[in-house]
Amino acid sequence: MKGIGAVMEQPPSPNRLGDRIGKVLIIAYKESTDLLEKTLREEGLTAEVVRQEENPAMQDFSPSYRCLLNHRSAWEKALNEPQPTLIVEADFVPVRGFGQLPLSYPGDRTEALGIAWLYTCAPQIYSVSQDGYAQGFSTAMVAYIITNHSAKYLIQLAERIKNEIGPKNYSAWDSEIDAFLRQHKFKNYVPFRNYGEHGGRPNPEHSKHQLSCSHRADVLYGKLAFLPLYACEAREGTVKLLEVRLKARIKGIGRLVMGRYIRLAILKRSSVPGRLLSFALRRHLTLRL
Repeated sequence: MKGIGAVMEQPPSPNRLGDRIGKVLIIAYKESTDLLEKTLREEGLTAEVVRQEENPAMQDFSPSYRCLLNHRSAWEKALNEPQPTLIVEADFVPVRGFGQLPLSYPGDRTEALGIAWLYTCAPQIYSVSQDGYAQGFSTAMVAYIITNHSAKYLIQLAERIKNEIGPKNYSAWDSEIDAFLRQHKFKNYVPFRNYGEHGGRPNPEHSKHQLSCSHRADVLYGKLAFLPLYACEAREGTVKLLEVRLKARIKGIGRLVMGRYIRLAILKRSSVPGRLLSFALRRHLTLRL
């Protein structure tokens, strides 16, 4: 892992994550963020922790809505940032060399940037530019980049969820973000590979609504900087990590083979279907778990 000194010795790059991010926000409740903060500092990124305060009025709120409120707090902070803002949840585990990885969007053209996911769940790609940037869909808000402009619209979405669904009802609000931002003429990007892993425990609310109770990165850019929580809690942590990562890789390849990563209709409409197929196949052509 490269430290801050190594990062500072390199010239700024329009395509390197660490050189294009203004503020880093870690969304947390009661979780410890010390290791995540330390890892980000070593990558040249200093993070601010945004913690949800205890509020008796929120006791009956759905966990999904409380999560939305956490993210909304971060979006409100992003409103005042001239540069893109990186937002990560407390259980995100970056890969080594996180700050040196290439951006998943054109770093010098952020006017139309809605959201750039660094961690994806159930991803799909719609198009791939000549420069290799993939626009597409993801759900789950474990790690992503937004701008002050798109933050304003995300806050509007939060208001809509509040008024139409209500704080006490379950909402898969994160799956609505792509369509909502595209409706407002933004471009949303998915990464070539994931910049880290979702290391947290399964969400019991998901299984109650016939959704997968846990989600993990289908393919990673590199080795994780530290053990995820799900591995730390296991007796044989490394074995548990390998088991989870293997299942995630198999699931990701399965989605590709079954036409869920690239929909057949998307391929038929594309003027460069070979570029989409190349991106998808190269994404999974790695022995790394």
